[in-house]
Amino acid sequence: MAEVTGSATQDDLRQVQSDVSRLQRTVQRMQNLEASANAPAGRAREQSVQTGQQQVTSLSKQVEALSASVANLNSRMDELTSRLDAQARQPRATAPPAPRPVPPLPPAPPVPVPSTGTTAPAPSPGVAALPPGSRPTTGAPGPQDMYQAAYIDYSKGSYPLAITGFREFLRRYPEHGLAGNAQYWIGEAQLGLARSQTNTGQMDRVTPALEQAVQEFRKVVANYPRSGKAPAALYKEALTLIELKQPAVAQARLQYLVENFPQAAEASLAREQLTALKDS
Repeated sequence: MAEVTGSATQDDLRQVQSDVSRLQRTVQRMQNLEASANAPAGRAREQSVQTGQQQVTSLSKQVEALSASVANLNSRMDELTSRLDAQARQPRATAPPAPRPVPPLPPAPPVPVPSTGTTAPAPSPGVAALPPGSRPTTGAPGPQDMYQAAYIDYSKGSYPLAITGFREFLRRYPEHGLAGNAQYWIGEAQLGLARSQTNTGQMDRVTPALEQAVQEFRKVVANYPRSGKAPAALYKEALTLIELKQPAVAQARLQYLVENFPQAAEASLAREQLTALKDS
């Protein structure tokens, strides 16, 4: 049997469907004839109806066969369309551009080292000397290491070294989470210097050291108001002001502490000091 094209199959299907509908209407009209007709005529009509039904059955089978052919052709057309679309897209596909080589990072600038006033030791034989102001790039301490080293100096009573270490930490890491703590310990180290100078009889240096401690404590609140050390810095500043014979200023700082940090542990101590100042 010759292959039927898509358009021819559709035309044949529509023609068969039209014939089926026409025959079905004819059968319906014949079935609706009056029941009182004579027997021969009735038998004739019955035979005609049966013949029409056989034709309808035959045509229905043809419709099913043509419908299957149409479905097959539609499937093939869909497959061909998909292949054509894939072939049409393939020439437009381009390979991704090759990644550009990453340029090498420029060398980090040397970090200046504050002068200590001492002469650097001569390099060992066979070891190249570093240029002035430069530091080796390997083994550089991180912020935690720098902070810990400065705090160890403070705990040992090496207050000048501690102050230098904490200030270097703040210079390099001013936004670090421990910056407020570092500033606070600078103030404590200044108090330590004042105590050691008192013990050694250097009375002319005590007052400047205490005044410097006040300034360092104030920097905690001014530069790091959210630091956990801010209440302690206010309290220590007030105590230092009392020692410097400035009770009015000390009272104002204690009042500021109570109003702005009412939940801090130093707030209760500040209230006691305020009471003592008012009673004195």
